[in-house]
Amino acid sequence: MQKATIVIPNLNGLTYLEKCLDSLREQTMQDFSIILIDNGSTDGSAEFVAGRYPEVRLIRHNTNTGFCYAVNEGIRLSDTPYVILLNNDTICESEFVEKLVRRMEKHPDCFSCASRMVRMDSPDLIDSAGDYYCALGWAFARGKGKPAAGYEKAGPVFSTCAGAAIYRRKLFESVGYFDEAHFAYLEDVDVCYRARIAGYRILYEPEAVVRHVGSAASGSIYNDFKIRHSSRNNVYLIYKNMPLLQILLNLPLLAAGFAVKLAFFASRGFGKEYFFGLGKGIRLSRKNKNRKVRYKPENLGNYVRIQLELWVNIFRRLAEF
Repeated sequence: MQKATIVIPNLNGLTYLEKCLDSLREQTMQDFSIILIDNGSTDGSAEFVAGRYPEVRLIRHNTNTGFCYAVNEGIRLSDTPYVILLNNDTICESEFVEKLVRRMEKHPDCFSCASRMVRMDSPDLIDSAGDYYCALGWAFARGKGKPAAGYEKAGPVFSTCAGAAIYRRKLFESVGYFDEAHFAYLEDVDVCYRARIAGYRILYEPEAVVRHVGSAASGSIYNDFKIRHSSRNNVYLIYKNMPLLQILLNLPLLAAGFAVKLAFFASRGFGKEYFFGLGKGIRLSRKNKNRKVRYKPENLGNYVRIQLELWVNIFRRLAEF
């Protein structure tokens, strides 16, 4: 039995797929299969994969089903102990798969492990060394734009970036799959948050290196689609994962965090998109009340640890400005 399944969601990724898939052919560990979920590409990328990479299982959709639906389909189609989610705009270093699998094997209480994502155009700079989430309601990539040499130590993180991370497949059945109501953005923080509530660890493996273009599917670092969905999903993430008392405890900091974000995006001409995204997040939360994580007394210690980390991560975020 193979150890891992690599799931690659794709939407018009013809520019990137050759280098991405070629890098997987060069892995030191070849004990994996590949599933590519194509979300209605019109650039010939699905045809390119079908003709050039017979080892890839290709699933094709007529329309864009969204990141969450695509990766959930890939996870459910897999039958390996581990699933690696990988963006199409990446190039994996040769030990990428091996290092992620080895880290998971060493830590059976680990739900997900992040890779060291570096910038495609500047590999000496970090794109993400795992993700953090703080009590201001901000999710942020650890080390983004910082020298990669400063992130060579393995350790815990709040969540992993689903652009290049490994997951223990069987645990999706207990903590839940990626929430398709997100469509895209913050779904990776959400699923790791749920795993943290259940008591599982999230780790970072610096020796699993992947080069990443970033914002390849949405087109830019800031755009209407990304800002609307990110602000909407952030409200939804808080509602889902925090019990009412925890929301009230964090409310002053959350209000301040949202106000700062609103001012930031307004200064760049996206204030309206951010504000209306918050409203959509409230409506999404009301619509999906049944998806709120039910509080269990046995998880109280996990909630306390998470809350302490949410406070600490405020200072981590400020330190990275």
